[in-house]
Amino acid sequence: MKVVIFAGGLGTRISEESHLKPKPMIEIGDKPILWHIMKIYEKYGHNEFIICLGYKGYVIKEYFMNYFMHQSDVTIDLSSNQIEVHQTNAESFKITLVETGLNTRTAGRLKRVKAFIGDEDFMLTYGDGLADININELIDFHKKHDKICTLTAILPEGKFGGLQIEENGQVSQFQEKPKGDGHWINGGFFVLKNEIFNYLKEDMDDIMWEEKPMNDLTKDNQLVAFKHHGFWRCMDALRDKVILEELWTKGNANWKVW
Repeated sequence: MKVVIFAGGLGTRISEESHLKPKPMIEIGDKPILWHIMKIYEKYGHNEFIICLGYKGYVIKEYFMNYFMHQSDVTIDLSSNQIEVHQTNAESFKITLVETGLNTRTAGRLKRVKAFIGDEDFMLTYGDGLADININELIDFHKKHDKICTLTAILPEGKFGGLQIEENGQVSQFQEKPKGDGHWINGGFFVLKNEIFNYLKEDMDDIMWEEKPMNDLTKDNQLVAFKHHGFWRCMDALRDKVILEELWTKGNANWKVW
């Protein structure tokens, strides 16, 4: 299956870095988070990507246009303007980079890449979320339930520690940052039938994928959730980037399934 990745947003909540580059190009280790996401899919045999560009899309284009050179050992002869490539560690990615508009919202971005998807089913995710998700299990779940859209549901970490307090004030249980409050949320990593474009027929440029299209799918009983109990984290703000960087540096990057 082809994999569509939303990579065009402004990234305003991590403006410390996104004023220079689009959020999917913010690095974890020495690679953009976009690369990490693509490596997850590649692990399971999915290496054909369609990237929805918007804000500073040229940065993503330039990165992949020069990727082979950046990953190779080379000898450059300036006198003859010749380059000899000795070794390369480039991935087997096939990437289509599509300008989907600076201010287009996510439903509009998805609609604008339809021609590059064709008539087949495909996957979709966000350019800022990492998980140790088993893509094969996700696809099997999607096929088993035979709905138009499968999303990956996750229980996010709570922001604060949780206390269980008895009537006399005694604390009987303390849990530092428990998993959410029992409410599952959208974690991305979608699998979609091609019929999804029936829900994107009108002008979608000002519509979020998570609003009208997903609400309409829900009303039509065409949305199911694959519950992921493992690692998941969205790089929403600078503190998330710091946490992901620390996990990678210390060798505790759970999303590194390759």
